[in-house]
Amino acid sequence: MVAAQPVSETADGLWAPARSAWWVLIAGAVGLLASLTLTVEKIELLRNPSYVPSCNINPIVSCGSVMVTPQASLFGFPNPLAGIAAFTVVLVTGVLAVAKVPLPRWYWVGLAAGVLLGTVFVHWLIYQSLYRIGALCPYCMVVWAVTITLLVVVVSVLVRPVIEDRTVVRLLFGWRWSIVTFWFTAVFLLIMARFWNYWSTLI
Repeated sequence: MVAAQPVSETADGLWAPARSAWWVLIAGAVGLLASLTLTVEKIELLRNPSYVPSCNINPIVSCGSVMVTPQASLFGFPNPLAGIAAFTVVLVTGVLAVAKVPLPRWYWVGLAAGVLLGTVFVHWLIYQSLYRIGALCPYCMVVWAVTITLLVVVVSVLVRPVIEDRTVVRLLFGWRWSIVTFWFTAVFLLIMARFWNYWSTLI
């Protein structure tokens, strides 16, 4: 039966494993919620310049400081609006994947390409936050985390059907979550090093 297979590709399309399908759904929901929250906070800040966003925690962890920068509206409109559109697509994909609706391989390829672009954008934002803006947005960091893990999951769905025929792919697939752990650790260390003068005052 198709439901018993980890992943199955037929003429009708590609099925994702249950855990991958659920993660696409969760990542879409979390990313969409974070983007919506940032949009609401941005609107409040535009309406009232003295408004203090709920994510202003301290001088470093402060989305209000990030929202007023040019980097926060790279495409001429607030970045979270792009997030709302992108994560809505991810959420709908997750719902279909959980419901075992087969999606064409080209669709998964397109989703992977979109998430890859999102991941590149996320890393640009990480660089800007650390070395240009000098502040961290909590909701943005949530988006960073779900985007990176979403890329790994979507690519895993694509490569799983051919994994036995590709030695390098099989090796990378087996180590994918270890790679993600190192990935997150590197970002964490960059954050700690960049703002160590502040963190050290809290110890």
